[in-house]
Amino acid sequence: MAMETILGIKGPNFVMLASDTMQAKSLIFMKDDQSKIHRLSDFNIMATVGDGGDTIQFTDYISKNLHLYKIANGYHLSAKAAAHFTRKTLADYIRTNTRYQVAMLLAGFDAVEGPDLHYIDSYGAAQPINHAGHGWGSMFCGSILQRFWHSQLTETEAYSLMRKCVMEIQRRLIINQRNFEVYVVDSQGMRKMEAINPGSLSKEAISLCW
Repeated sequence: MAMETILGIKGPNFVMLASDTMQAKSLIFMKDDQSKIHRLSDFNIMATVGDGGDTIQFTDYISKNLHLYKIANGYHLSAKAAAHFTRKTLADYIRTNTRYQVAMLLAGFDAVEGPDLHYIDSYGAAQPINHAGHGWGSMFCGSILQRFWHSQLTETEAYSLMRKCVMEIQRRLIINQRNFEVYVVDSQGMRKMEAINPGSLSKEAISLCW
């Protein structure tokens, strides 16, 4: 299981992804600003964990192919179609000498199909899902997501739920995942939200005191 953590939550009209920004090699901490959430198209984003080189190369390959599809056909693939293409591509590479060690969450919004969140593992198995995670930190979040997720979740509630998950990870996981970046994709496209880290969590604590 990867030392990184990525989390995803689907709402009625949006999908939210969060990921830690730690980059490490074995037991060595290297930097704390490595983005693991990637833009695939105007309405599709992907969070990845796995081998550092594989995640960058595979995400770049998927992104360029989705862009090529738009140029050839005049419209973007939906998140569901993008997930199927990604799953098939990953599964095909398993049968070659160029196997990618990548697991991911693919999120997107389509005007017809609405929001979509897809869980894709490193073997190419894919599943549409309401909330999911990959990596060590996700082990502590399953029960939280199961307890507090509901079908009419607002964006504010989803962000608060992400904060609960991050606080639990930071409290219980020995690996130092101190900074999480958060993105949302909806009918307006993708946008970045305030990062979740000790600084933002302490600001909330101060505001509650006042």
